[in-house]
Amino acid sequence: MSGSGAGPIGAPGREVLLGAVRGQRRDVALGAVLGAAHQTGEALVPVLIGVVIDQAVAGGDAGALARGLAVLAVVYVGLSFGFRFGARAGERAAEQAAHTLRTRLVRRVLHPGGGAEQGRLPGALATIATEDAKRVGAVAMAVMAGTSALAGLLVGAVVLLRISVPLGLVVLLGTPLLLWLGHLLGKPLERRSEAERERAAYSSGVAADLVTGLRVLKGLGAEPAAVARYRRTSRDSLVATLRAARAEAAQNGVVLALTGCFIALVALTGGRLAAEGRISLGELVSALGLALFLLGPLEVFAWVNADLAQGRASARRVAEVLAAPPAVTAGGALPPRIVRGAVRLRGVAHGGLREVDLEVAPGELLGVAATDPADATALLRCLGRQADPGTGTVELDGVSLRELDPADVRAAVLVAEHEADLFEGTLRDNVAAAMPGDAPPGTLDRAMAAAGADEIARALPRGADTVVSERGRSLSGGQRQRVALARALAADRPVLVVHDPTTAVDAVTEARIAAGIRELRRGRTTILLTTSPALLAVTDRVILLHEGRVGDAATHADLVRRHPGYRAAVLS
Repeated sequence: MSGSGAGPIGAPGREVLLGAVRGQRRDVALGAVLGAAHQTGEALVPVLIGVVIDQAVAGGDAGALARGLAVLAVVYVGLSFGFRFGARAGERAAEQAAHTLRTRLVRRVLHPGGGAEQGRLPGALATIATEDAKRVGAVAMAVMAGTSALAGLLVGAVVLLRISVPLGLVVLLGTPLLLWLGHLLGKPLERRSEAERERAAYSSGVAADLVTGLRVLKGLGAEPAAVARYRRTSRDSLVATLRAARAEAAQNGVVLALTGCFIALVALTGGRLAAEGRISLGELVSALGLALFLLGPLEVFAWVNADLAQGRASARRVAEVLAAPPAVTAGGALPPRIVRGAVRLRGVAHGGLREVDLEVAPGELLGVAATDPADATALLRCLGRQADPGTGTVELDGVSLRELDPADVRAAVLVAEHEADLFEGTLRDNVAAAMPGDAPPGTLDRAMAAAGADEIARALPRGADTVVSERGRSLSGGQRQRVALARALAADRPVLVVHDPTTAVDAVTEARIAAGIRELRRGRTTILLTTSPALLAVTDRVILLHEGRVGDAATHADLVRRHPGYRAAVLS
């Protein structure tokens, strides 16, 4: 892919994890240093208490007691500072890593070459870009916390070695074993976490799909079937989530039990050494305090293992999206400096299309009436280069679209599909979303008038500055169609392909829109894929697509008079 910034193709999950940490290495390093300072301070507290007991309490030295308490106060201030600012740096690294990853995912999904959405519902992509990205970002915090805990363990081990070699060896030999067991216990959690995220993403996708088609479902009376489908999907997601939760609980419980046994072993060893007189009372207190302190770092390691297991599972899902091959690849040719708008199809076969030959002259207003809606969809995908035809070529001003970068094709050819979504914002912002920055004054108003969207603005409380809700749900179906058409017209592309833009408007408004499109697009190539007689009547020429082939070509009036198949498709 070119120009996407979506990340390297084929990036495995491990590279995604490492990249998330490397990208925030400054905050991770700062957090690790400050966290290590906090853990070092925590480890020194029982040591200082032991020293105070030996020098001040046992010896009855009040001055030594005061000095010891002052040192303890300084240590507490330092470790508090280290925790506060270290945790802040770690959280910042985690959030920034997740944000960066979300940005990469959005770039990949929106890349002109497409392909990321193949086999995935929109809701599933949203889950990957939110929850999975968040889990991968949390790995930066886990690395920082793990490094800090390791520093605390090392300091505790060194102190224990100085107190007693047997105690130090117990810690140094037992800790790696405990970590290895925690890693093994994390494997089932990793597998179940991945299954849980897959089920959750699919469930979100089904929910988004059902909400989008809610009106259609109500019209068909299919709500019970839709609810039953979502219940099954949600139940599967719940089962996967419970399995992952049980695996996490089992891992944490077993690791905590092993940790408790380990701490008990350290305390038992220290107690025997004190009973034999090989260490002092203060050193015994220090050893027991360190044994209790070690519980904290070891619990952190259990949490880090769980976080890494979930992060690895999410990273694999993120990597799959980033590594998804593009639906169309960029060619090496450059588009014409000035696009005239000549479109030509030679022997195109794609979907239901069979050997389609078609020429559109620059500035022509062409109508295409397809007897099969699937053929219209296939033609749209080829003209917008959402897919390359299996055989044949689609050319723009003599250059094959296959040889152009998809972004260059979209800059010259705008395909306005029938199901066009609006976004949350004002009516004016929706129409001006794709309008070029150098558009002449009045472009937006002319586009709205041509699409009949000016009537909508006059009927709204604040006119064109009225806020439209998400996906335009505050507007009726016909209003959404007119706003979407106005947006396509305001984009002012050299070639505009419009698919059924007036199916939800009344006949009078449709006739006005047809005249507006013809007037506004005069001199620029426009292709109307529709079976609306009002729209086809204003075109220069109409192509009839029947059974995947060009069945006839003439003016709308001539086709109505001479072709029964055309009459059935357009007038029925």
